[in-house]
Amino acid sequence: MLINFDGKILAADVNNRTITGMVVPFGVSGRTSAGEVVFEFGSFQQFQAEDIILNKEHSRTDPLGRGIKGSEQITPAVISMAFKIAGTNAGTDALIEAAEGLRPAFSIEASADEYTIDKGVMRVSAATLQQVAHVTNPAFKTALISDVAASEEESDTPETSEAAAEEKPEGTTMENETPEVEAAEVEAAPAVIQAAAPIRTAPRSPIVDGTSYLEHSIKAAMGNDDSRQYIRAADESTTTNTCLTLAPHLQEFISTSINGRPTVEAISQGALPASGMSFTIPKLTQAPTVAAVAEEGSPFGTPMTSDYLTVSVSKYSGASLVSWELIDRSSPAFLSELLRELNTAYAKATDLAVNAALIAGGTAGTNSTATADGLQSFISVESAAAYAGSGNFARNLVANSTQWANIMGYQDASDRPLYNAAAPQNAAGQSVGTSLVGNVLGTSLYVDPHMAAGAGDDTMLLVAPEAATWYESAVRQIRVDVIGSGQIEVCVYGYGAIAVKKPLGIRRFAVA
Repeated sequence: MLINFDGKILAADVNNRTITGMVVPFGVSGRTSAGEVVFEFGSFQQFQAEDIILNKEHSRTDPLGRGIKGSEQITPAVISMAFKIAGTNAGTDALIEAAEGLRPAFSIEASADEYTIDKGVMRVSAATLQQVAHVTNPAFKTALISDVAASEEESDTPETSEAAAEEKPEGTTMENETPEVEAAEVEAAPAVIQAAAPIRTAPRSPIVDGTSYLEHSIKAAMGNDDSRQYIRAADESTTTNTCLTLAPHLQEFISTSINGRPTVEAISQGALPASGMSFTIPKLTQAPTVAAVAEEGSPFGTPMTSDYLTVSVSKYSGASLVSWELIDRSSPAFLSELLRELNTAYAKATDLAVNAALIAGGTAGTNSTATADGLQSFISVESAAAYAGSGNFARNLVANSTQWANIMGYQDASDRPLYNAAAPQNAAGQSVGTSLVGNVLGTSLYVDPHMAAGAGDDTMLLVAPEAATWYESAVRQIRVDVIGSGQIEVCVYGYGAIAVKKPLGIRRFAVA
């Protein structure tokens, strides 16, 4: 049996192309074309949010997006989840319509697997969520009026309603209707006929400025009826009707947090071993040698020796205590914004840890200056040194925001920009203010805004990606109810380890 039921959109983030909302309530009676339906808590089987497709108005040929992995929230009251909207024209329209309240609701498509009929009400104890639709008008408004009238008529024949509900066939499709609002018994009242209220329109007013307003104020005080109407109309403005011009609350969230891990992206990355708080990596300590040997001479050479590198595993975590009210009643959805900020903070913490490890384990370069000539000297000299010491090419340049600004401002003797020109001559690379990546003298530039500002030592790193590896586990989320205080503790954590394998392949900028 297929059931359609309505929910409510709680937040629409146009910038990140997500829509969050209530998908289905528990314990709430809703009327459908086949009768009343109540979903019990725990009735929906385990499902993965990423398997749920969001379509438009129950049209399976008009998909809008897909559920975001791990976004499903199941409480004794509701199921809510977030959807990632596709980058299509229809998806963009859906985001705008949700943000502006033009299409403000969700409606589910679910199959009732196990249910009972209790006094004409279908109580579903097991159901399967199939799809979710983005709809314009949930049936709450129109169905509410007819529901009150039907409640009065059906109160005399409850047995007929119960029998009709029990006889519904298995394949019946139920349409969205509002949760039932039980009306108190009322006595019939005599019909009351009222005259239509007069239609009032504001007169065309000659008051256009302070002088004309003062003129008609004097005339009104002297008994002029026309001026009195002009003054009354002029006083009917937003300043005297503030309750009707309230500022709208937009469904967006302003944040200055910077996401991304440029230093991590500049080196190699690997999966963290499944167990242990440390692990080892075999490494060469002495390479074997080969030499020319005369005829019938004995082979001779230096034997190879090896050792291992021990890498420590660290945990990175952050948590926040949130009240139930803030989780359930906030708009935009506070929990979604909190998780986004926690993940951004996690990215910053791990990026800074990797950057610090590269500085601590890398090799100081030849003294240079924070000029165009100094940058060219640093890259040319240290690239050769990195290859000689590690056997790998130093392909990536990590720089802080200060050095990024310096690079964009470098000019030649004729004041022509070296790295920020529309049509460069003998181009040295490209670095612009609209991207954190670029090219500098053949190396890939990664601008890391998390690094300390300044143009001194260790404000740039020339790195061979193979010289260091960041090993990381999946980032996990834990949410625990704190019953004693009526709060939920939300935690984001993960494990990571940085292995500096070839210190000579990491060249640190040093100022003369």
